[in-house]
Amino acid sequence: MAIRYFTREEVDDLLPEIEPLVGRLLERRAKVARVGQQIDDRLTDLHTDFANPESTQLAYEFEVIEELVDQIQSYGCVVKSLEVGLVDFLSDMNGRDVYLCWRYGEPQISYYHDIHAGFQDRRPLD
Repeated sequence: MAIRYFTREEVDDLLPEIEPLVGRLLERRAKVARVGQQIDDRLTDLHTDFANPESTQLAYEFEVIEELVDQIQSYGCVVKSLEVGLVDFLSDMNGRDVYLCWRYGEPQISYYHDIHAGFQDRRPLD
């Protein structure tokens, strides 16, 4: 896939399509955490049958998560965090590459950070 650069307006126009996908991704991730906790104790038991409904459900959930990440990233953005729903969009800001940084639940793109920085280093666009 070719590298895509986004403007702030393009990201804002795309968020109504991406936000529901990220919401579903976060729901699936939470479900994986719950199912994982349910089977965690069994992992130390040498007599556990790993071909159980919970393990099958966990494998299915991981597959759905992977499909959702691929679907989101097919727009040209990068999923940065499955825990909180961070998505970055490559952009050109005054001749340098930056990421426009969006977190699930934010109404619009309002932050950016340098390519080699992360969420903790994001700064307001305005």
